[in-house]
Amino acid sequence: MEGRYWSSIFRRRIARIALTVTIDDGERAALENLSKVEGRPVNQLVSEAIKSYLSRRGQKERSLEANLAGLREYRKQDPGFERALDAFVEAEAILEDPLEGEPIIGDFIDGQFEPAGPVQSKIRELLGA
Repeated sequence: MEGRYWSSIFRRRIARIALTVTIDDGERAALENLSKVEGRPVNQLVSEAIKSYLSRRGQKERSLEANLAGLREYRKQDPGFERALDAFVEAEAILEDPLEGEPIIGDFIDGQFEPAGPVQSKIRELLGA
């Protein structure tokens, strides 16, 4: 039992490494103030923050992996996208598109469609554009 105890302590001690981190003066001052308020060393606060960050990242990675697995399963259902292409072609052939063949005159500015003003419309009309 005693041998396992010391072995466990040795493994925990050997697993820790020193790391130099460069932070701004303001961040350092905030850490020192927090250290005084909480009565805990700065090193412990930084270590806890790193563990918290890695835990959140791990959750995101697991979520992404689950989404990727779901997409792979979906692709297995229609590997050549044949059903998806058939559905697209059928929709194009059957459904009415009220704007099909109608030119839309205007421009996209900052992600928003701005219809052409009267002067711009007249110039386009004269140019046949």
